[in-house]
Amino acid sequence: MKAKHFSIPYVGWMAIFVVTPIILVFVYAFTTSAGYFTLQNFAEMGRFIPVFTRSFRLAFIATIICILLGYPIAYILAREGQRLQRLFIMLILLPLWINFLLRTYAWMSILENTGLINRFLEFFWMSILENIWPVMWPVNRFFDFPAAPAVRIINTPTAVVIGMVYNFLPFMILPIYSVIVKIDKSVLEAAQDLGANSFSVFRKLIIPLSLPGILSGVTMVFVPAVSAFVITQLLGGGMVFLLGDLIEMQFLGTAYNPHLGSAIAIVMMLIVVFFVVIMNKFGAGEEKAVKL
Repeated sequence: MKAKHFSIPYVGWMAIFVVTPIILVFVYAFTTSAGYFTLQNFAEMGRFIPVFTRSFRLAFIATIICILLGYPIAYILAREGQRLQRLFIMLILLPLWINFLLRTYAWMSILENTGLINRFLEFFWMSILENIWPVMWPVNRFFDFPAAPAVRIINTPTAVVIGMVYNFLPFMILPIYSVIVKIDKSVLEAAQDLGANSFSVFRKLIIPLSLPGILSGVTMVFVPAVSAFVITQLLGGGMVFLLGDLIEMQFLGTAYNPHLGSAIAIVMMLIVVFFVVIMNKFGAGEEKAVKL
């Protein structure tokens, strides 16, 4: 049996569950409910520009936060011993073993007005005032005991970004870690022998060499963040409307219009592909500069 025959199940799976749905999306996007060719579905994109802008802005913010959090974690993890690496990788992957919906529900109880964050702030506030307020006699004789400040996080864009960062952070850490851990230590030692300090080695060698991992992480975080809709529905409470919600509404909501939903999905996909291509070209240029 030839080796190419082993790829037949995979090719068949991809054709049925990946290629065919994409073809159907394109067919729906360029046709009317009667089956006639039209571009009207794309002509209606103008009224959804605020949704596109909001979706890409929040996805961009979440991606930047994931980079700022994920890169130091991946870098420190790659410098540890094998036993600690395996332990921390397991801890990073552990939340992924729990259902996505349950993890997001858990953040609802944390971020709500009577959740853990506001309870902690209330406890912290009361602890301070119980010690300070009695001794502030010139002030407290004229004012009542101030109430603890409540922070409104749930049903805001901040809650949506927090949900995105929590759910997608492992997809930023692991690609960066997998690249950094493979960097030849002799290259770093040679740079130090030639007089480069730790900061120069990190800036001129480690960051450029780890750029493929960063780009992979950006892709794995940015793409699902743009199209997220469960996070916005649970943590945004319907107050933060993004592309995922818009597309879902066209297919499953009261405004049932799969043709318009398909057109929105195609436009979103093309924009994401454009950004990914630009990032890959930038990454290729950086890698070439490092080799030179």
